[in-house]
Amino acid sequence: MTDALKRLSDEGVAIWLDDLSRTRITSGNLAELIDQSHVVGVTTNPSIFQKAISQGHGYDQQLTDLATRKVTVDEAIRMITTADVRDAADILRPVFDATGGQDGRVSIEVDPRLAHHTEATIAEAKQLAWLVDRPNTLIKIPATKAGLPAITEVIGKGISVNVTLIFSLERYREVMDAYLAGLEKAKAAGLDLSKIHSVASFFVSRVDTEIDKRLDAIGGDAAKAAKGKSALANARLAYEAYEEVFAGARWAALDKAQANKQRPLWASTGVKDPDLKDTLYVDELVAPNTVNTMPEATLDAVADHGEISGNTVAGSYDQARADLEAIKELGVGYDDVVQLLEDEGVEKFEAAWIDLLNSTEAELKRLAPSEG
Repeated sequence: MTDALKRLSDEGVAIWLDDLSRTRITSGNLAELIDQSHVVGVTTNPSIFQKAISQGHGYDQQLTDLATRKVTVDEAIRMITTADVRDAADILRPVFDATGGQDGRVSIEVDPRLAHHTEATIAEAKQLAWLVDRPNTLIKIPATKAGLPAITEVIGKGISVNVTLIFSLERYREVMDAYLAGLEKAKAAGLDLSKIHSVASFFVSRVDTEIDKRLDAIGGDAAKAAKGKSALANARLAYEAYEEVFAGARWAALDKAQANKQRPLWASTGVKDPDLKDTLYVDELVAPNTVNTMPEATLDAVADHGEISGNTVAGSYDQARADLEAIKELGVGYDDVVQLLEDEGVEKFEAAWIDLLNSTEAELKRLAPSEG
């Protein structure tokens, strides 16, 4: 069942699970996925935690203790989520050790309501790193304009970062620049660059969802022929940019100081369109030194019928440019699409955070001991 996952791993793609819950940790499921399905990392986001906390009773004991202490709902959420991330990081520690710190990592996101506030994002990232207190943690910072200087500052302090919500090629280059600037700051401060890691989470499926919706509205054979191609084209050109930046003179100086490349991470790889193959964004984004973070349904689909046939990114760049040019000629504005997706991405995470606050508050009230 896991031959395709092994082939994917052998091709240099790190398989990370895009999900976490207390039950997944305590039941042994996460350890099983690491052992049997080649999972070497975990990513989380506000939506994942909202779903985990609102379902079942896995958090009742901790919520009861927090309610007894009369903590604020914000503090309760941080205590709950960092506990899960800490426990998952401990389960993944052998992978972290075996890979020299490259994998075996668990991501936790700054409060998305801070996405447009640089200094608050920096402070939150430092606090999360302190709270989790595990070397195999990645702090997730959204790739907004305000997030870019925060990335540089946090990396410069030696904290490893997962840059999330990247949709555009231009913004991706800005993210890589922010990472390199952070490494340069860390180097100037005398920090050990070999201990600092980062991934850049380039979102995939949402690009097709938005562009294909616009192509449907345009109609015609040319628009129909262009569907289902933009997300892969966008991601492949991102990998081309990665190859270019991490072969340049600026990187060479950092490479001599034992710095780590910021790996591209393919995020949002669950296929939304039922007309597309459910393993499309895994099969067609195979390239060395990348990460693919998958919801469990996608992980299972790849294990069952994924078609891993070697590097599917090398040699694809000219076709990728042609595919993006085709949608522009049809009247779909690339810049408009990617900015909309970034704005919506922040809004969705903010909404999930509000839902998380509301559901956690309700649980604290339900489990609070009666006065007397």
